[in-house]
Amino acid sequence: MATLRNSNVLHLLLFVIVSCAISQVWGRPATFFQDFQVTWADSHIRQLEGGRAIQLVLDQNSGCGFASKSKYLFGRVSMKIKLVPGDSAGTVTAFYMNSDTDTIRDELDFEFLGNRTGQPYTVQTNVYAHGKGDREQRVNLWFDPAADFHTYSIMWNHGQVVFSVDDVPIRVYKNNEAKGIPFPKTQPMGVFSTLWEADDWATRGGLEKINWSKAPFYAYYKDFDIEGCAVPGPSSCATNAANWWESASYKQLNAVQAKRYSWVRMNHMIYDYCTDKSRYPVTPPECVAGH
Repeated sequence: MATLRNSNVLHLLLFVIVSCAISQVWGRPATFFQDFQVTWADSHIRQLEGGRAIQLVLDQNSGCGFASKSKYLFGRVSMKIKLVPGDSAGTVTAFYMNSDTDTIRDELDFEFLGNRTGQPYTVQTNVYAHGKGDREQRVNLWFDPAADFHTYSIMWNHGQVVFSVDDVPIRVYKNNEAKGIPFPKTQPMGVFSTLWEADDWATRGGLEKINWSKAPFYAYYKDFDIEGCAVPGPSSCATNAANWWESASYKQLNAVQAKRYSWVRMNHMIYDYCTDKSRYPVTPPECVAGH
């Protein structure tokens, strides 16, 4: 009996150890608060599913926001988002990386611009490098991003930045430093998200105002995933060629990705700063170099 009892105890211990190991591998991050913290209006960010998902709230009192606890230098950040449904004109849901260094900041932006019911949702991307931004592109999403969760990701390595929606590239910004064009590669960036009111510009250039009778507005987030070189952390991480995001397969889009990217640009892009002659009579250099 003693042998049997000891055997049962041993099996139980092994089960607990294996279960813990599996949860550490597969359960990352276990909750929102493992990697993130509320930075604005904590009363407007609500935990769901034990912290594995969150709800952001915008009403006439306040919007809200959160940020990663660490900054990162290269890697990939992704999260699943379900955007504000219905009449969301004038609202902006933003998901972005930012070095938070004022005039020399680096920044990689997703901004989801609300719409009137029945109109397509527009996603605006922007790239700041060494303080220079104004590189907006806009794409109308080919699905209803308020009906279900979709994955939005930013992959950033020494050679390029790729913005993707459900693994479909919608924007690529190449490293053209050899041609004198700034590229974000020295400043670690935090991960941020906000839900806020911007009806002075967000929908049809500010023509469509927010309808507060539809408030409160809700956006939902889950499956937060950051893989990158945390700062502070080992200084050798960011230059380690063995990082998966620096491998040959991530130096450029593969054939399938390139085909999807071309499809997005041909069928869903509605604005590209590169072709806006009213703003840029001389085409910006990165547009000529390829971006």
